[in-house]
Amino acid sequence: MKFGIHSLLFSETFLEKDLPRLEKFKKMGFDAVEIIPFDPEGFPASKVKQAAADLGLDINMGYGMPEDKNIISPDASVRRAGVDFSKRLIDLAAEAGAKVFGGVIYCGWGYLTGKMRTEEEWAWGVESYREVAAYAKQVAPALVLGIEPINRFESHFINTAADAIRFIRAVGQPNVKVHLDTFHMIREEDSFAGSVVETGADLGYVHACENQRGIPGRGQIPWHDFFRALKTVGYEGCVTIESFDPNMEKIAKLCCIWRKLADSPEQLATEGLAWLKKVSAEVGAEND
Repeated sequence: MKFGIHSLLFSETFLEKDLPRLEKFKKMGFDAVEIIPFDPEGFPASKVKQAAADLGLDINMGYGMPEDKNIISPDASVRRAGVDFSKRLIDLAAEAGAKVFGGVIYCGWGYLTGKMRTEEEWAWGVESYREVAAYAKQVAPALVLGIEPINRFESHFINTAADAIRFIRAVGQPNVKVHLDTFHMIREEDSFAGSVVETGADLGYVHACENQRGIPGRGQIPWHDFFRALKTVGYEGCVTIESFDPNMEKIAKLCCIWRKLADSPEQLATEGLAWLKKVSAEVGAEND
């Protein structure tokens, strides 16, 4: 199992000036970095790939699709724009050497209709993402596309592991997996362990977030149960700490973070990593 850190804890996007952060993350003890290229035109993908290779870091990528590129929109032109933009992001992921491209990549992040998901929305999402997945197989055959269930306040479309499993099976492409995030799970799942076990071999990526997005180990997430479930399903992928800095106005508004969650991003990252490694080791030693 590898442990990653989310770049949004330190920077609101990722530009060439941010490349030295990769060495910083490596020195902090991380095996991987997840990058959100909110400025796609300024994202130095090839330089990220080279710097990560030199450091021995894995790169993952994520995104939250904007509403004007929402593939479950009733407007066909918006759906088309979403598919085309998804392909552009996959090109960047391939150029950066990313292993995973995950997140809210299957609908507009924050898009809410005020109603339950409809059959039409489901059909639009499946049809659109099938095209995206087929494109990804061509340009980046090893890239995992991670469908992340998120909480009801951020989307009405895919809220649980069961929703995501049904979606990826409907899409029917082997490169599309489930991306679980403990922050959302504690709000939506009936059982932490049960949802992981239900996902099983379809689990492709994990975000490790405390229930209040603070330092892992200081909140209510049942970490030992979660890692036991990961062990049960044989998950050996990346577990990435995801949190955000409340001083970053755009992301703080999107994620509703109105208070400091640690003394510094570095404290959240390093103490969170130490906790997750400790729990992982304790669970790994059980029944040995």
